[in-house]
Amino acid sequence: MDDATVEALGLLSQALETTERARGRLYDFHQLTGNADKAVGEAVRRLREAGHHDQADLVEREVQGADVLPGMWTFQIVEAYDDGYHRRFVAAEQQVRDALGKGRTHIAEAEMKRRRRTT
Repeated sequence: MDDATVEALGLLSQALETTERARGRLYDFHQLTGNADKAVGEAVRRLREAGHHDQADLVEREVQGADVLPGMWTFQIVEAYDDGYHRRFVAAEQQVRDALGKGRTHIAEAEMKRRRRTT
């Protein structure tokens, strides 16, 4: 395989790996936001117990269980990313690898290992 193709496949692989890291950040966002919402629920309960009903109502109405984006909870953001951009990227990268690299992964890294490995 020529060097230009190896380089292009390496860049595409690197980009896909970066989207995997971004996807992980989305799951972090999803879980952190969910945990925060559980804490908000507990705060609302304790505000009520302490006699602060107006403040509990405010937090419950404005924050607890609220959409993080219009019409969306965090799981829906994750699903939209997974089912849209991420799925298309994975499929396109696979098709390019199949066409140019016989389906092999990490072609650029394998070439780098071959060139840089000490004897």
